[in-house]
Formats: sequence, C-alpha cells, structure tokens
Amino acid sequence: MAKNFQQRIHFLNQHPESLTEFGRGIERETLRVNVDGKLSQEAHPSAYGKALTHTSITTDFAESLLEFITPVANSVDQLFDYLNDIHHHVVLNLPSEQYLWPMSMPCYVQSEDHVELAQFGTSNIGKMKTTYRQGLKNRYGSMMQIISGVHYNFSLPASFWDTWSELHDSPLTGKDAQSAGYMGLIRNYLRYGWVIPYLFGASPAICKSFLQGKETKLPFETTGSGTIYLPYATSLRLSDLGYTSSSQSDLNICYNNLDSYLDSVRVALSKKDPKFTEMGVVKDGEYVQLNDNILQIENELYASIRAKRVQKSNETPSQALKARGIEYIEIRSLDVNPFCKLGITKEQVHFLDLFLTWCASVESPELSQQEYKACADNFSQVVTRGRDPKLTLTIAEQTNDVAGWGKWLNAQLADMAILLDKNSEDDCYQNAMKHISPRFEHSENTSSARILNRIINAQGDNGSLALELSKQYKTELEDQSYTIWSDQVFAEQKLQSIDKQKQIEAADTLTFSDFLADYFENAKK
Repeated sequence: MAKNFQQRIHFLNQHPESLTEFGRGIERETLRVNVDGKLSQEAHPSAYGKALTHTSITTDFAESLLEFITPVANSVDQLFDYLNDIHHHVVLNLPSEQYLWPMSMPCYVQSEDHVELAQFGTSNIGKMKTTYRQGLKNRYGSMMQIISGVHYNFSLPASFWDTWSELHDSPLTGKDAQSAGYMGLIRNYLRYGWVIPYLFGASPAICKSFLQGKETKLPFETTGSGTIYLPYATSLRLSDLGYTSSSQSDLNICYNNLDSYLDSVRVALSKKDPKFTEMGVVKDGEYVQLNDNILQIENELYASIRAKRVQKSNETPSQALKARGIEYIEIRSLDVNPFCKLGITKEQVHFLDLFLTWCASVESPELSQQEYKACADNFSQVVTRGRDPKLTLTIAEQTNDVAGWGKWLNAQLADMAILLDKNSEDDCYQNAMKHISPRFEHSENTSSARILNRIINAQGDNGSLALELSKQYKTELEDQSYTIWSDQVFAEQKLQSIDKQKQIEAADTLTFSDFLADYFENAKK
C-alpha cells in the first residue's frame, strides 16, 4: 500500500541512521576581471598549475572563467572549509589588478572575440576539450558560455537506500534500488525544482553588452548605464538568453528509469542538426566542432539536474552509469549568490539537503513527455517572471500561484527539517527554513528582488555593484586564513598537475583525428 507523507516521515523517523553522512561537493564558477570590470585577457595564471589536471582549480569555457572544485565532504562545515581555502589561495595568487566576478551574468565584454577559449595543452584529450568549446562558441556564441553558476553535488548515504525499498514498496535492492531512487528524486526535482531559481536566482538584470546587438522579444526595462532587467525575473541565466539550447527542446530525454534515460541519451547523441551539419566539422584544416550532432558529447545536454557516477579512464558518463548505477546527483540551477564571497551560503546548502531529501522520499510517479514539457514551461516562467503575483503554475494537474505552492511545500519541508535536525547540533535545517520559507509569500525577500532593488535604488548599474562587491570580497578572502589546507598543499597540487599533464602528453600515440574516431567509436559501446 502506498504511503502518504506523514507515514513516510514516521518511517524515516524510525531509521535515523539513514539520514546521516550526506555526501556534498561544490563546483563554483567565476570570471577573472580587470580593475575596470572588463573581462581579463590574460591566460590562466601559472600559479594555479594546469587546468587540465588540477584537482581543485580549473577553467570552464574560457581562459578567464575559473572553476573551483571541492572534494566530497560529509559535513557542511568541512565543505565550506574546503571552499574557503580554495578561494583564499586563488585570490592570494591573482594578479594584483584582477578580481573575481561575484555574479552569474558576465561583466562588460566588448565583443565575443574578447573571450579566449580555455586551453588545455597539446595532448589529444586537451585538444578535444578546447575543440568542444570551439563547437559551443560556433553553435551558441561565447557570451552564453561565460555565464557562471554554482553546481551542487549531493548523495544520500548507503543506509538510506537500505530503507528506500520499504519506504516506496519496491522489490528493488542494492544499486538497482539506489538508481531507481535517484531517478525518482530527479523526476520530483523536475516537477518542483523551479523553487531553486525562485528562492535563489540572482540574475534579474544584465549588462546590455551581453546581447551583442541581438534582438530579443523579452520586455526589458533599463536602469543605470547599460543595465537592462525584467521587473519580475529571478534568473536570466536560466532563461532563453542564458544557458539553454532550443536545439535540444525535442530530444525527449526520459527520466522514468535509468535504462530509459540512458537509451534516450544514446539516441540524442546520434541526432543530427541541419544547422550544425551546414557548419561543417573541419574547415581549412581546423576543427570547428567535434561533430555535427545536436550533442557533441554528453556534457552538452543542458539540464537543471544530472545523474552522475565517477568515471574510470576512457569511460563516458553513460558507460559509468550503465556499469555501476547512479552515485550522486548534480544540481545545476544555482546562480552565483552575489551577497557572499563564496557564491553560496551554508543556509542554501542546508535548504538543498532538505529539499533533495524530500524529493527522494515522497512519491514520484513516472513522468510523461507531456508532463515533462509542462514542468519545463513552469521553470521557464519562473526564471523570467517568478515574482509576478499573477503567475500560476500547474503541477500534476493542480494549479496554484507561487505563494500557494510554497505554503504546501513549506508544510512538508518543515516536518522533514525536524527529522534531519535530530542528527544536527544547532537545528540548522529548521533555521534555514525560518529564513527561506517566508520568501514564497514575500517575494521581496528573494535574492533576485534584493539585487534588483539595490541596483535600482542606487540608480546605478549591474557592473558597478558587481565590481564593488568583487573588491570587497577580494579583501575579505585575502585577510582570512587557511582552515584545512595550506600553501604547501596547493604547491603540491600545482606540481602534480604539471607532472600529470606532461605524462598525458607524452603518452599520446594517435593523431588527433584518429583519437576522436576511437573516442566516438568507444562511446557507442
């Protein structure tokens, strides 16, 4: 017999060991900018080692787009100790007139030609990474690719999956139960994940240079010198202007179980796009993209949440999932939080823990393509007009406004917070709810409303505020101390990254074209 929510809470209350030792990791992106707030044109600083092989400090799309990666942590305090130490080391080794941009949407960029693609050395895998980025540039433009975000990696403890089958009346066990459980979490996140940009979206305004003269149908208003905004927007980063792709709208990815998900991804990887075919793959002896498929590789699949498994050497993401099941999930819909030096707060992490545990614990029916498209529409509406009091969302054939959905969700998360706090010393989950849950009814307290209010009231612009915060945070990060790591640890990471890249480059025996042929042939297996 299916359990209602209170029965599920009661059941979990009888198994407190299943809600301890969450696995957490953060990947934070940030642009290096000059003292005038413009994008740095300098190469990735040598002080950080090699971006291809460094374990903590790398680059994403561009040479100026840094990405910081924490190890997996079982406590929130440890997670933020890692993140603080990485930031501290980075700012200590930044050129004196450079800063870390504290917002998701880019600084002023004169033209797309001023965005230097990330470089990863002369190895075939390094060339492939840069070629992939060349393909992204040619397909979507560089501006979209230098948007910054924060990715949150989350796993429930093994003990949770020991109880999941009984909680969901499922005959599955072991890694099959775990994968099915994570797929259920993903489906619920697709239904209710709009709450993340609503609560934490912080990109309602952008520098007009981001459009690069392109026309848009969005009804932008103007404030300051060159800043445009939507009055009810929460996250333009996640809108059609930002990190999305219209080419992928009809891929029909299925999230009902791991096998159907992998099958649909495999089909998507083989689909051609006429625009990309017309572009060609090699021009004048140079690769302009890896291939002419809608997805060059799996990482090009834009999604607010991903199923993940640590990959072995020469293994694609899908092959890792197929062989060993889902290990954790990656949340990709977090804007950089401009109100803190690390781009994310402990309070946000506690809310994410709470929300994701709820997504895994409550009923999660299969998701039809019709419902999936409705969920995507809800998400799209929230990122462009989520604070509009007239906005309504339909979920599972029920329609309500944001405040109404928030009231319903808050009641369930409040019970879950009490349960999770049995394993904490300071009621951190209930305290997170006290601060965050009122935002559903009082949208003026959301991150997007606060940042827009600050811009408008100052009669300034997005860039001036961001540069002011960049300088403030650089000073704060310079003045703090290491907590877990040290200069010596980062010096060792740097040397290890240099040695490892040399080994990779020395081991290459194939031409780049043969390497790519082997890679894509292996990916089909």
